[in-house]
Amino acid sequence: MSATTPEEATPLHLRVVWLPDDEVRDIYLLGDYLSFEPIPGATTIVDRGFALPGLVDAHCHIGIRRGAIPIENLDQARELARTDRDAGVLAIRDAGSPFPYPELEHESDLPRLIRAGQHIAASRRYLRGLGLECEPHEVVAAAAREAKAGSGWVKLVGDWIDRGRGDLAPSFEAEVLESAIKAAQAEGAKVAVHTFSAEAVRIVVEAGADSVEHGTGLSTDLLDEMARRGTALVPTMINIETFDDIAAQADEKFPTYADHMRDLKAGFAQVVGAAVDAGVDVYVGTDAGGGIDHGLAAEEMNLLHHKAGMSATDVLAAASWKARDWLGLPAHLGDVVVYADDPRLDLDVVRHPQRIILRGRIIL
Repeated sequence: MSATTPEEATPLHLRVVWLPDDEVRDIYLLGDYLSFEPIPGATTIVDRGFALPGLVDAHCHIGIRRGAIPIENLDQARELARTDRDAGVLAIRDAGSPFPYPELEHESDLPRLIRAGQHIAASRRYLRGLGLECEPHEVVAAAAREAKAGSGWVKLVGDWIDRGRGDLAPSFEAEVLESAIKAAQAEGAKVAVHTFSAEAVRIVVEAGADSVEHGTGLSTDLLDEMARRGTALVPTMINIETFDDIAAQADEKFPTYADHMRDLKAGFAQVVGAAVDAGVDVYVGTDAGGGIDHGLAAEEMNLLHHKAGMSATDVLAAASWKARDWLGLPAHLGDVVVYADDPRLDLDVVRHPQRIILRGRIIL
């Protein structure tokens, strides 16, 4: 489905409070363009409310269905993307997909997609069927290759359970991870790295990763280093909430790993709060796919607010305008989500969008 051209589009008008400001603004949309200047003939579709340029799920997998099952066709990816869209998510950073879908970037009824290629993981140390499983000597070439397969990002799996060790361990030696990160960046991509353990997250931050995914093992000194480097954190708190279930499944065979996962979960809200205090850029991501349903960005936002102590305004920024800027989306695109009440006063409001407009097209 192609985008609507300005010549085909119906001009739209909204009179709303445009967050994060408090001022009531007149907003005009013509196709995939937003303006604060009047457009003749615009139809008023909203005359009150609070608006922002859509939510962003900065860690999402529309190539993965619930249960860590790879999708089989583009229609399944479309269905998952629309589930996120209908929750107000108008931009997605897909943090790894076993199924390629570059053509969906151009479909006007789907969220804007910024894609990594396939997860790069250690052989036999990741969810079966999801990652590009590599031996150490293959990782650097894979990172360069996946940089071209995605649209701006590469996803590395920095650690996973090592069954021989009975606990989390880095997926590769530090030198391999550093070389892979540099190889992807040399191809113009940014690098997101999955980490749970303290050992792995230190390696990838010092190696120059652009974003840490999950980051349960972060320490205060490393948060200061992330802030200095500009390394982002996408904590996926909704996913970390599942660690007790993961631990329970591992208790019998891997008790050390199980206890480690419980400990990481127990301290994670404090880790995220400390990241905010240290000046680390924190963004909203659900890790939808696998064990998390799609369409739960509002749940993640509320966890960041109520458990990690982020202010409602900071959470909204992390889920919208600040995240869009981080991902390189231009200003003045035709994306708007309107809420009846002020989400800065009650973040539960984001669970109930009143209007959704994507690329100048009315979705809701």
